[in-house]
Amino acid sequence: MPTTKAPERLLDLAGVGPKVEVALNRLGIFELKDLLFHLPARYEDRTQVVKLAEMQLGTPRLLEGEITASQVIPGRRMQAVLTFEDTTGAARIRLFHFSRAYLSTLKSADHVRIFGEARSHQGAIEFVHPEITVFKGVPPALDDTLTPIYPTTEGLTQPRLRNIIQQVLDLGPDYFQLAELLDPATLKQRPSLWDALHAVHRPTKGLPPDADVERLALEELLAHRLLLLSRRADFSRFQAPAVSTDGCATRAQLIQRLPFDLTQAQARVLSEIDGDVNQPHPMLRLLQGDVGSGKTLVAGLAALPLIEAGYQVALMAPTELLSEQHANQFSDWLQPLGISVGWLSGSMKAAPRRAVLEHIASGACQMVIGTHALFQAEVVFNRLGLVIIDEQHRFGVAQRLLLREKGSGLTPHQLIMTATPIPRTLAMTQYADLDVSVIDALPPGRTPVDTRLVSQGRDQDITERLDAQFSEGGQAYWVCTLIEENDQLQAEAAESRMHKLQTLLPHRRIGLVHGRMHSDEKSHVMQAFSEGALDLLVATTVIEVGVNVPNANIMVIENPERLGLAQLHQLRGRVGRGSRVSFCILLYGDQLSEQAKSRLQLLRETNDGFKLAAADLERRGPGDVSGTRQTGELLFKLADLNHHAHLLDEVATMADTVMRQQPAIRDALIARWIGHQEHFAHV
Repeated sequence: MPTTKAPERLLDLAGVGPKVEVALNRLGIFELKDLLFHLPARYEDRTQVVKLAEMQLGTPRLLEGEITASQVIPGRRMQAVLTFEDTTGAARIRLFHFSRAYLSTLKSADHVRIFGEARSHQGAIEFVHPEITVFKGVPPALDDTLTPIYPTTEGLTQPRLRNIIQQVLDLGPDYFQLAELLDPATLKQRPSLWDALHAVHRPTKGLPPDADVERLALEELLAHRLLLLSRRADFSRFQAPAVSTDGCATRAQLIQRLPFDLTQAQARVLSEIDGDVNQPHPMLRLLQGDVGSGKTLVAGLAALPLIEAGYQVALMAPTELLSEQHANQFSDWLQPLGISVGWLSGSMKAAPRRAVLEHIASGACQMVIGTHALFQAEVVFNRLGLVIIDEQHRFGVAQRLLLREKGSGLTPHQLIMTATPIPRTLAMTQYADLDVSVIDALPPGRTPVDTRLVSQGRDQDITERLDAQFSEGGQAYWVCTLIEENDQLQAEAAESRMHKLQTLLPHRRIGLVHGRMHSDEKSHVMQAFSEGALDLLVATTVIEVGVNVPNANIMVIENPERLGLAQLHQLRGRVGRGSRVSFCILLYGDQLSEQAKSRLQLLRETNDGFKLAAADLERRGPGDVSGTRQTGELLFKLADLNHHAHLLDEVATMADTVMRQQPAIRDALIARWIGHQEHFAHV
């Protein structure tokens, strides 16, 4: 009897041709063992069939019956509409991707099983693109285990990906000989790597046991921490300007000119930064501070010793509005000290842009402030010594790398600022390569903001309250939010709200700011609001960060349930900056869920950004809190910071040992769990 040769490459597996191989590569799968570590994102219950009459809308379920009719509906987007029937009724199936041959297969089948989420449409039950399995004759028995659902990509269906992974699991542990990379003491009383992988891919009953999931999470968390520590070790080998901060005359002058004293927290953080820039290797420090804690002033004071030593400093902000505000603030601070401040944005006209670029290249511009325009190849620095990145989560890893490379010979120090407090669990995982400084006290005189939840049906009451505040000299923001991340729709919503408010408050001065306006136009409106020439500013979330108008004491946020707690806290931080009693009014819609209500209630109860960030982490996941999903940072395959936080101290201790004594183990763990994502981490 001839023996079947064991597969050696992806193409040797049944169902894998060149196109499927390319799709697998897009998922970071290049070898057979990579499939073992492509773990389920979730599970679906297909262990029992439900009847149409028992079907709950919005919950994925398995049904069994037959396709009794089909028709193709032409139009801008051609679709097929099928009729599915079981013994208790009928439902529609709507398909947008299909072929005539596929429809013929469905129609000629004796039985079909469909798995999907039912919705009500035009009075009928409807499924849009459910998973359909076709049978000739009697269907086989149902699975008795949960069905894993894997992260996938275009050209690779769930059934095919499941089948490919099952083939690899069938090869067994002897085929792969997976090395146990954790030390025996750690593995004692924990499942083996193969047993844990098998349990996660093929849970025997219910969800995989916690012990198996935790075994894999421990190794994955360790791999991520090792990668970040390796990145930090690599970064430390670069040469950076070593600058003495003692006796910095310009810093002493600026501090003397301030109308207030630095807080103890600001002084402590500044000392930590000074310790870094005294060293000949680059600083990589994250500066956390709640809204209004004085981070920008610390950044300005940190920049002065480098400027005095003949280096340039670049500050990068995520929006033109914020970068221009920074440019104005730094001009007020630094120009009286004889320091030149330049601003560069993507929308500048050619002639002024050329002039700024020349000043940057010659070194005449000592403090350079801008948006992502600072990344562009035409921006050449004369002697860049420090990069300050404001609201770091808005920038991608590749962008930050480009700015670092503009040091030409020396690697500039990096000071990364965020007003989104980072919970300890996130700091130990996503930011393990950074030294962390925290400004944990607000300057004296900041008034707590009184936060209220108000139904949109009471907007008449709100406008009356606003009118009363305007009569007393106050000012207010009105922020419009939309689910769609679309500048045009956001702008239209804000314009519509402004017109309504102009009707309700015809005697008040109302301005408008949104993302589609030209930067000159936005600056003009913001300047008018800042100078008190406007009573009310209607805006999109473009004013979330950095805008500083101490006289503004009311913030109205429409549909706050659409935003995360951290973002709401940022918006709330635009008020309470002066001596007036300040309010944040959360104007929620009619269909507010209990979960959303409890989330907003938390915002009412605390002004502590760290508590809110921890709650966001618990409810929304790490990517949403830190911005990592938007910026290409690493995401976990299986580890969950809410469920596995108790492992982090053990992981930190293990990582230190591996970094000092076991470089081969470090490299093997990183390759196993992160592999081809690794290029994201080299910043």
